[in-house]
Amino acid sequence: MRIELPDPCLVVLVGASGSGKSTFAATHFLATETISSDFCRGLVADDPNDQDATEDAFAVLHEIAGRRLRRGRLTVVDATNVQREARAALLAVARAHDLFAIAVVLDLPEEVCLARNALRPDRGFGAHVVRRQRSSLKRSLRHLQRDGFRRAFVLRSVEEVADVEIVRAPMWTDRRAETGPFDVIGDVHGCHEELMALLDSLGYVDGVHPLGRRAVFVGDLVDRGPGVVGALRQVMEMVAAGSAFCVPGNHDVKLSRKLAGRDVQITHGLAESLEQLASEPEEFRDAVGAFLHGLVSHLVLDGGRLVVAHAGMPERYQGRGSRRIREFALFGETTGETDEFGLPVRGAWANDYRGAATVVYGHTPVNEPEWVNNTINIDTGCVFGGKLTALRWPERDLISVPAVREHYAPARPFLDVPAADDRPPYLLDVADVSGKRIVSTRLARQVTVREENAAGALEVMSRFAIDPRWLVYLPPTMAPTATSAREDVLEYPAEAFAEFRSEGIARVVCEEKHMGSRAIAVVCRDEDVARARFGVTDGGAGAVYSRTGRAFFDDVDPLLDRLRAAVSRAGLWEALDTGWLVLDCEILPWSAKAKDLIERQYAAVGAAAGAGLSASVAVLETALARGLDVAPLLASTRDRLSRVGAYRAAYERYNWPVAGVDDLRVAPFHVLAAESGVFTGRDHGWHLEHCDALVEADPAWIRRTERRVVEVTDPSSEAAATTWWEELTAAGGEGMVVKPYDFTVRGRRGLVQPGIKVRGREYLRIIYGPEYDAPSQLPRLRSRGLGRKRSMASREFALGVEALERFVRREPLYRVHECVFAVLALESEPVDPRL
Repeated sequence: MRIELPDPCLVVLVGASGSGKSTFAATHFLATETISSDFCRGLVADDPNDQDATEDAFAVLHEIAGRRLRRGRLTVVDATNVQREARAALLAVARAHDLFAIAVVLDLPEEVCLARNALRPDRGFGAHVVRRQRSSLKRSLRHLQRDGFRRAFVLRSVEEVADVEIVRAPMWTDRRAETGPFDVIGDVHGCHEELMALLDSLGYVDGVHPLGRRAVFVGDLVDRGPGVVGALRQVMEMVAAGSAFCVPGNHDVKLSRKLAGRDVQITHGLAESLEQLASEPEEFRDAVGAFLHGLVSHLVLDGGRLVVAHAGMPERYQGRGSRRIREFALFGETTGETDEFGLPVRGAWANDYRGAATVVYGHTPVNEPEWVNNTINIDTGCVFGGKLTALRWPERDLISVPAVREHYAPARPFLDVPAADDRPPYLLDVADVSGKRIVSTRLARQVTVREENAAGALEVMSRFAIDPRWLVYLPPTMAPTATSAREDVLEYPAEAFAEFRSEGIARVVCEEKHMGSRAIAVVCRDEDVARARFGVTDGGAGAVYSRTGRAFFDDVDPLLDRLRAAVSRAGLWEALDTGWLVLDCEILPWSAKAKDLIERQYAAVGAAAGAGLSASVAVLETALARGLDVAPLLASTRDRLSRVGAYRAAYERYNWPVAGVDDLRVAPFHVLAAESGVFTGRDHGWHLEHCDALVEADPAWIRRTERRVVEVTDPSSEAAATTWWEELTAAGGEGMVVKPYDFTVRGRRGLVQPGIKVRGREYLRIIYGPEYDAPSQLPRLRSRGLGRKRSMASREFALGVEALERFVRREPLYRVHECVFAVLALESEPVDPRL
């Protein structure tokens, strides 16, 4: 017998004592997947045969089973389970977690059970116990599926048990193995002409996309519109050809029930569907009924990143199956009330959604699709004279075609998508960021923020940060390159190139690393844009802030005014179709922001070391002149003094007087976002080209970021970039950042580092101290651990991108701030600051 099990599910073994349930479980399932009543008795009573402990044992068994099912793990219950009430409790556990229960019955002959029990000294009960259990089992066999088991498999001989084949298959809703790209299409409602126009706009030819894209229909193919037959035929042909998937809508299910002979009310457009189908052959109507009946409640696609359901799908239901889930998929969340139009009042489940998967749905027509907490309703009411909309995945682009006309009068006006909750859009709550947090991101899935890190970030944010309405992004830390294999340096370009090459990335860009202070500039065209887009009503048309969200200067308006003028002269407002920009840049000189740090730390060390070692050299020179044998000590002290001189020269390169904004220099290198989108999908050539436009607009004040594009599989290209780095650092430059040419890239091991810094010898002297490169010191530094810093850089990058994407989607501030706050929290992790 072949037993196919949906994975996950609850498998209930049923059989009298001695029927071989434990052996069967050990043969076909992992030890961790099986929970036996005997084991649980042992847990609570130290004796697996203590029948007095049965009640407590089964309480433990049910708890363990529920915990496993909640986590989506296949679970096997090894107990006699011959009594209906025992099985009922297990069925309730499965239902509570919206998973199927499968019964596997070992109905072996009485003599087999008795013979096996006789061989076990712990089974001292009489034969009457086995007979009673088998009698209870016989009374149950006919009712197992009626009681609630999805399937019941009955094995009646030792041979049948030995020949069983257990096969696991994903739940019908679990299509994670189906990867994109997809085009998710909203409620069609018989609008065949518009459907064909939309498919044409999406690039489909005869229902097939030349680039292998596949359509996913959110249901409600039928009712109300004039082309029900054409829409059904088109979708059925595409699904049969493998170029589309489809989930059912409530209208589809109602038509399916009617075609099956069920008694349903002929309302809400069903009459139009029946009238159009009446002229079709019976074979077609039968095919329609079978097609609609076979659709599953929802689909989990693209590795779990995309969920499609007609009316939505909360995270706890995704990939599972039950009547409750099917009802939610068809009708969404309802309150049981009706509105003034007699239609059901729907709950706003999307307001509370925090899942990692993107949920795309329809059912309730809206004027325009809008993102709410990683969900989007794409039913734009085509049949009511609106438009038919598709979401391109993973691009997240929306494509629409207008309705030819109003085919059916709506019962009520279209809804505007509600705000993500009832709170004011710019209100923040400490509960949103306190304690341990798990933040879902598109690039790195989930990022965990520990409670102690959140506490540190909360203090920084509440005491030092600027108005959080401007904080739509915090930049990530930068990962250093692997320690060089060369004996004379700590960092060298070869290791950075080799890392990207090992990830299968052939093309990188090396960008000059400016020695200033990292800054994010949010620039609005005017105060009206700042008010409308950022909610800032108390003046100001932008902000410039540091990596930790602190104001860069007390009076930032002059700097913003000059940046704004450059953006205008460069034509970026028009080119990017926006009234605001987020720029990633460096502000020079270093001393403009770090003057106190330089004076108290670097200059103090340089001055003290210089004075002390100069005095030591003078004393040793006097001693040598008197004939004392101090030549080796004098040489080493002179060497140390020379290194201190190099140290002072290193940080002095990055200092100059600043009396006003004209003395500053700004070096932009990323145009991160604008109203038209987040530009992480653009390569670094695009970003630098737009930054060069700003340089041309104000060449005296905005500094160009020099760069070299490198093919890491070409030794000559790599050598040329290395020579450039050596010249750059020899002339006093900090170094360079090596980035994949594309902004976000997945390599062989997942998301690759967005940038790897390779710093020069003299700059590293500032970081590690005057004598870091002495023969006695450099070997010690080679053991520096980079793993934590690299992990932090990747997670912070994913969080920063997620924050921008949420802001551009116009999600409420607390959703954006969740990601920004998480970046700041990660910064409090214990990582060597010199890295």
